[in-house]
Amino acid sequence: MFDHHQPAEQAILVHITFPQEHAREDLDELQMLVASAGVVAAAVITGPRQTADARLFVGSGKAQEIAAAVQQYAADVIIFNHTLSPAQTRNLERLCQCKVIDRTTLILDIFAQRARSFEGKLQVELAQLKHLASRLIRGFDNERQKGGIGLRGPGETALETDRRLLRDRISMLMQRLEKVSKQRETCRKARQRAEVPVVSLVGYTNAGKSTLFNQLTQSDVYAADQLFATLDPTLRQIRFPDFGALIFADTVGFIRHLPHDLVAAFKSTLQETREADLQLHVIDISDARVEDNIAQVQHVLHEIEADELPQLKVFNKIDRTEQQARIEYDEYGVPQAVYISAQAGVGLELLRQAIVTRLSDRFVAMQVQLPPDALNWRAKLHEAGCVRQEHFDEQGNCLLQIQLSVALWERLNKQSQTLLQSCVLTG
Repeated sequence: MFDHHQPAEQAILVHITFPQEHAREDLDELQMLVASAGVVAAAVITGPRQTADARLFVGSGKAQEIAAAVQQYAADVIIFNHTLSPAQTRNLERLCQCKVIDRTTLILDIFAQRARSFEGKLQVELAQLKHLASRLIRGFDNERQKGGIGLRGPGETALETDRRLLRDRISMLMQRLEKVSKQRETCRKARQRAEVPVVSLVGYTNAGKSTLFNQLTQSDVYAADQLFATLDPTLRQIRFPDFGALIFADTVGFIRHLPHDLVAAFKSTLQETREADLQLHVIDISDARVEDNIAQVQHVLHEIEADELPQLKVFNKIDRTEQQARIEYDEYGVPQAVYISAQAGVGLELLRQAIVTRLSDRFVAMQVQLPPDALNWRAKLHEAGCVRQEHFDEQGNCLLQIQLSVALWERLNKQSQTLLQSCVLTG
């Protein structure tokens, strides 16, 4: 048998330390990104700089060091842990005679590998093309004018043709995504009509969101110890014994300096986060950068206008620390944080308890007795999706156990006083 396995690409990683806070990146995170992309780090080149060089990003001496490493390790690609301009990328490729990519391109490549759904693939391609559009260049030989029969006049350059084709493709992708977004919005409105609370899992990538999602919903969403293991959003409806129906939404993990093209492309996906009734902010408590990761997630939530929603912090992976499973409350007795281990299944019951407590102020559970002449309200309550149990007594009364949001209960009562007059609240 022939071995058709393709050898992994060999990469030279470049990490430059800048004094400015906004320009800093994390070397450990770069190595995790590279591993997640299936690339082997042959060497890591680091160094300090006050500011980026306009021509090569690094100094000429450091650029020569990178070029020598490419030759020494027969590297296939140079990966910078920073954002490079098109000119810097081009100059480095000419000097090192090797493909050069930056942090944004690396993240886009990982997203391209992870996308499984139709929508996810469209989103990734749109983000990649938007990124490419700003760096499209042609050499002098390709700048000749096109002409000929039927194409008299100035014509257009090959570069202009490529840009036009890119614009056309981007426009087509945006139209397709708009259709998919409308379908997703229809499903979202149906869930809102049913008044089923949505709990969205957010957090830094590799914090354990998918593992926790699987534990809570008894699902088999792909989970792995790598960055961006989950890309496409997954929703599951389950029932909590003391509460009723809940929808859990697992979303893509965040990362520091998440490319803006990705945020824009995944706007409809991130809408699940924006319109949740409760956010579970899953945090890897064993990570040395835990505080920075929390800040980065809050920054992305602010970018997508989802930072004002009710949030419950879930400190995960306590099995790697000396922490114990527990709930932390604020001064009013409201759960603010839960310490668990999703992998080991420790503290999950405490988490369920905290979720129910946080949602209880927005949802009410009660028993309703409808007489035979008010059964039209039985249909309305079923249509709203808030009936948990029902049975009829010997007199023909309908006994319903319902759970619904406070807002829906007030809205139903505003429509008519019949419900209040017909109902006997027994719980």
